[in-house]
Amino acid sequence: MPSPRSSRERRTGSGRLEFLSLVSQRSPGPPDSPSRRRESGGSAAAPLPEEDCMKLNPSFLGIALSSLLAIDLWASKRLGVCAGESSAWGSVRPLMKVIEVSGHGIPWLLGTFYGLCQSDSSAAREVLLNLLFALLLDLVLVAVVKGIVKRRRPTHNKMDMFVTISVDKYSFPSGHATRAALVCRFVLHHLVLAVPLRVLVVLWALIVGVSRVMLGRHNVTDVLFGLLLGYALYSVVEYCWLSPLSAPALFALWSH
Repeated sequence: MPSPRSSRERRTGSGRLEFLSLVSQRSPGPPDSPSRRRESGGSAAAPLPEEDCMKLNPSFLGIALSSLLAIDLWASKRLGVCAGESSAWGSVRPLMKVIEVSGHGIPWLLGTFYGLCQSDSSAAREVLLNLLFALLLDLVLVAVVKGIVKRRRPTHNKMDMFVTISVDKYSFPSGHATRAALVCRFVLHHLVLAVPLRVLVVLWALIVGVSRVMLGRHNVTDVLFGLLLGYALYSVVEYCWLSPLSAPALFALWSH
């Protein structure tokens, strides 16, 4: 006959086994520490796509360009003092619009064409023919760049511009600034002018560029790039200079 002590030990042992089995069913493994949970979560998570990593970690160049764009928009809005009649310098707006017309392509094209038809000098015809070529090249190049970039004009601009075409709804670059720099450099190189007149030509080109921002037509970077583009475009015109030897058909067409 078993003793009471041995029966109690058996009951105690069976109860301990049942308790351990219940514990093992509820928690099949040891409790995870925070570090282990982080490790398991990090190993189970899929790596971020490359484009998401780029968005979360923008490059220095992207940050710099975004900052410059923000500064450009802020400065352009502050300098647009003639954008409307109710602006800070609204009373000067009619004068700025006269300057706008002075840098427009149509008056320059018509004036050059008229001078070419009326000229009796072969040297003058050569200069005017190359000026006409430069103005046409400027129109084509600016239209192409505007069509590619498609930057909208400033929001504070009033669309009351003088004779616009389809690409003129875009802002970059400023065609007036490009034309002003091109004509300025052309005139200074091919016309004999006194020093005061040369200074006036340079001031005219600068005022045309500044007026574009004051009227709210363009941002500051549109004008700066336009001036640089016009300055460089003159070098192309000089390289492709039309003469009676290189383009005899054109000069025969305009000869009297």
